[in-house]
Amino acid sequence: MKSAVVVFPGSNCDRDCAVAIERSTGSKVEMVWHAESELPDGLDMIVLPGGFSYGDYLRCGAMASLSPVMGAVKAAAERGVAVVGICNGFQVLCEAGMLPGALLRNAGLKYVCKQVALDVVNGQTRFTSGYDEQREAVMTVGNGEGNFFADEPTLDRLEGEGHVLFRYKDNPNGSARGIAGIVNDAGNVLGLMPHPDRAFEADLGSADGAILFQSVAAAA
Repeated sequence: MKSAVVVFPGSNCDRDCAVAIERSTGSKVEMVWHAESELPDGLDMIVLPGGFSYGDYLRCGAMASLSPVMGAVKAAAERGVAVVGICNGFQVLCEAGMLPGALLRNAGLKYVCKQVALDVVNGQTRFTSGYDEQREAVMTVGNGEGNFFADEPTLDRLEGEGHVLFRYKDNPNGSARGIAGIVNDAGNVLGLMPHPDRAFEADLGSADGAILFQSVAAAA
C-alpha cells in the first residue's frame, strides 16, 4: 500500500499518522506539504491528520480546506482513492464539502482528551472490514470542537444508508446520535474524531486503530 499524509501549518499528528501506518501495514508513507498542488502517483490512501491547521482561526479546518493540495485530494477521492480525515482532518473534510455536517464546540465547552470506547457500527467497508466480528474498539479523542452536527434528514440518511461507521459508547462531546465517524456516499472518504494513530499498539493502551489502516491495506 502506498500512502500520503498531508501536512498543514499547525498539524501536530502528521508524524503520528505516518508511524502508525508504517507499523500497522509495513508500508512507506510520503509526507505532502499543503502548498503542493499535486500528490504522489499511485496512492492507495491519503490521510489528513489531527492538529490545529492554521491555528484553528476562522473555523477549525476552514482555511486548510482551501489549501492548494485539497484540489488534488478531491480529485483523488473522485477516482476512488481512500481518504481518511482524523480529528482536524475530519473538520477539513466537512469544510471542503467532502463530507456532510459540521464539527461544533464540545457540548461542555471544554477540550476533551481521553480514551473512548466505540461501537463499530458498520464493519462492511474498506475502513472497517478488518474488525470482522469485533464490534467494539478503543481509541483516543483530543478535541475542543468534536461535536458532530447535521440536520435530522441528513442524520437519518447517514444512518439509513450505513454511512455511520463508528459511534461513541459514552458520547464525550455531545455529537448528534453519538456519531464518531462517517463515510461519504461512495464509501471511500472517512472522517472520524477519535485517533487511530494514537491506538495502533498495545503499549498505547489499544491496538484497535491499527485495524483501520490494515483494513485499507487489505482493500488496496
